[in-house]
Amino acid sequence: MEGVREIIVRKQKEVDLVRDHFTRAVSAVLVDFRGVDVERITDLRARFREQGIEYRVVKNTLIRRALEGAKVASSPNLAQQLKGPTAIAWSFEDPSAAAKVIKAFRKEGPAHEKLTVKGGLLEGEFLGAERVEAELATLPSKNELRSMLLAQMLAPAQSLVRQLLAPLQNLVYALDARVRQQQGND
Repeated sequence: MEGVREIIVRKQKEVDLVRDHFTRAVSAVLVDFRGVDVERITDLRARFREQGIEYRVVKNTLIRRALEGAKVASSPNLAQQLKGPTAIAWSFEDPSAAAKVIKAFRKEGPAHEKLTVKGGLLEGEFLGAERVEAELATLPSKNELRSMLLAQMLAPAQSLVRQLLAPLQNLVYALDARVRQQQGND
């Protein structure tokens, strides 16, 4: 009887861990890894670790239990995808990070293409496999967004500096033209 309790406690801990990951993650990508050899999966895991992405193989029943009560749990599209082996890549900072790693991995040849995207979760919404690869994987990263924002913030200041320097620059051009004119008359 003690063995059954231990199993129940262990399963509940797994459900709690998966629920916590879904709660903290900004996005998650569900994949089917059938047909991908261990060496390639190990490489994929290393890429995920480099990006701060948590990757885990999870039983579909545990996923269903972990998502109980969440808005996305009622999605029929999600229910259809929770068949067969499922691994989840949770991204905690950059919503597009996991999708980008998977997209890059899949482009590396036929053996890598066996890793198939089942779908993804973004802000409590289920995204189909097509949307994960077409939309989520193409979103700019946090650093790209920061650089775009910085460029937008600096643009007015740079424009102001150009405007302030324009009269001085025009004066220099006029003086230079006058000097050339006088040198030509001599």
